[in-house]
Amino acid sequence: MEVDDINTIAVLGAGNMGHGIAEVAAIAGFDVNLRDIKDEFVQNGYDQIEWSLGKLAEKDQLSEEEADAALDRVTPIVDFEEAVSDADFVIEAVPEKMDIKKDVYGELEEYAPDRAVFATNTSSLSVTELSEVTERPERFCGMHFFNPPVRMQLVEVISGAHTDDEVLDLTEDLAEEMGKTPVRVRKDSPGFIVNRVLVPLMNEAAWLVYDDEATIAEVDSTAKFDMGLPMGLFELTDQVGLDVGQHVLEYMHDVLGEAYAPCPLSQQKLENEHYGKKSGKGFYDYEDGEGAQIPTDAGKEFVEARLLAVMANEVAKLVGNDVADPAAIDEAMMLGTGFPDGPAKMADEAGLDSLLETLEDLHEETGEPRYEPADYLSEAAEEGGFYGGEDGDGDDESGQYEYDTIRVEKPGDYLGKLVIDRPHRMNTISGELLGELGEAIDALTEDDDVRAILLVGEGDKAFSAGADVQSMAAGGGDPLEAVELSKKGQDTFGKLEACPMPVLAAIDGYCLGGGMELATCADMRIASDRSELGQPEHNLGLLPGWGGTQRLKHIVGEGRAKEIIFTADRFDAETMADYGFINEVVEVSEFEDRAGELARDLAAGPPVAQKYTKRAMLAGRDDTDAGLEVESQAFGHLMSTDDLMEGITAFMGDGEPEFEGK
Repeated sequence: MEVDDINTIAVLGAGNMGHGIAEVAAIAGFDVNLRDIKDEFVQNGYDQIEWSLGKLAEKDQLSEEEADAALDRVTPIVDFEEAVSDADFVIEAVPEKMDIKKDVYGELEEYAPDRAVFATNTSSLSVTELSEVTERPERFCGMHFFNPPVRMQLVEVISGAHTDDEVLDLTEDLAEEMGKTPVRVRKDSPGFIVNRVLVPLMNEAAWLVYDDEATIAEVDSTAKFDMGLPMGLFELTDQVGLDVGQHVLEYMHDVLGEAYAPCPLSQQKLENEHYGKKSGKGFYDYEDGEGAQIPTDAGKEFVEARLLAVMANEVAKLVGNDVADPAAIDEAMMLGTGFPDGPAKMADEAGLDSLLETLEDLHEETGEPRYEPADYLSEAAEEGGFYGGEDGDGDDESGQYEYDTIRVEKPGDYLGKLVIDRPHRMNTISGELLGELGEAIDALTEDDDVRAILLVGEGDKAFSAGADVQSMAAGGGDPLEAVELSKKGQDTFGKLEACPMPVLAAIDGYCLGGGMELATCADMRIASDRSELGQPEHNLGLLPGWGGTQRLKHIVGEGRAKEIIFTADRFDAETMADYGFINEVVEVSEFEDRAGELARDLAAGPPVAQKYTKRAMLAGRDDTDAGLEVESQAFGHLMSTDDLMEGITAFMGDGEPEFEGK
């Protein structure tokens, strides 16, 4: 079966995950049978889909016609046979209890057509054990969506012991058809990738507090502001729900042994029915207290070392047991949890030798199984890291660019495509990204095969939502560090502004703060009609620190620049076009093609003339006489170029010039 052969998807379970998966499938164009055991349950799921589609239409992420069409493709059903008898693909999303799921598959096997593939949306249970309830274990896999499915990009595609590779390929294709990013889990293992790394990390945080080695504030400050995680670990536990995390941990404990023994601190909270934010109290008090108020400067080095060591050990177990490779683990964790970098990369940067020593010392001191180093961790440390000591930066021998936070493509026609590649963080700009961006601009400038740069953001949510404020807060608010960060951003963006070739920023989605400052340094800007732009720094008590106070006024005028910065408002693309910031606004459906067309047109222009034009305009920005001098010298230089003769010849012959930059 190919993905084009899938017409009808049955989603079993209309709860939060089920109705979210059904909505995603319907938006992608599939007919969806949404089934639950009672009419009130399935109707509530249908109503939630209708509400969510309405919100997407309000935010211009879907047109009203698309939202209505998606809802029309969803059929709420209670009768089991009716729900699955015509299904090509079945996604089960019933409660996370092995017995309940097994009962569902027993009935499903009776009514589903032979062609249908079964996929369980389990977050940790054995795919193999569930598949063996059916008569088609080879056509059974895990398809783990993340909550909420409409927003979260990751789908873990999990192989059971009997799953055919063709079924895994089909399921990955289906996830991509739904607009998601699949990451394959090659072997059925408790927790798969994300929960296998995250849940033991949350458990270790609890042990640190239970053993009186650190406070909740110290652990969460370390995780959020020193390690750069999107939330403190106790904050995250409260958000997810202690009962949910504990259920996964208990299953891992049953299957994998004492290394995953739940911390009594969490069990005590559960006994008191303190489940987290949903119950009003967890590790933080959301009823009578202020919730998760985490200090920025309470982090401890030993806490960071402990957490990184435990995390690295879980990565080593996954890699060593052939569950997933480091790149897949890193991608899954960044997409599924919003980690700024993947855990394998974070461990490599911290130094595996040091983390291994931390585990060995803790294991010798405490005898606790959770600190016993995985065999593969020693092997990886000897090889220089999970990535074998590769730094991942710069230009490799094949002429391709290799970076971690950006991507450079060369689609031909003398065009270089520079992609801000942090979709899991809305393409926010970190210190690491600034460094890699500067390197990439330098490399593209020296590349004879590139005559224009197309600057885009990965995904369809944001060109760039601004600075990665959280990772920058890890500096503890040091004014000197902040000054250096501002200068680094100004200099990096200045390279783009001053590079000798035309730069087109293609803006789709959010273009805010530092992202707008980056776009300001392009020569031209094209935007989709759903884009939002603005400089919101004043809302944070800051000002644009990467050139926005100086460069923006040269494009829109000082009055408009002050309006944009002082109000800290978001402006739609049409308004920014009226202000002169956007050169062209196009519909989303035409955006990618039009951006590529315009960029190729720029790349086909006369390179020498383009270089000198940019140089003259930049020189004359604050000193017209200086700009005029550069202009006249450039005019004289261009009179002797081959490009001039090519242009004149083509003009006289009514043809298109083919400039060579000579």
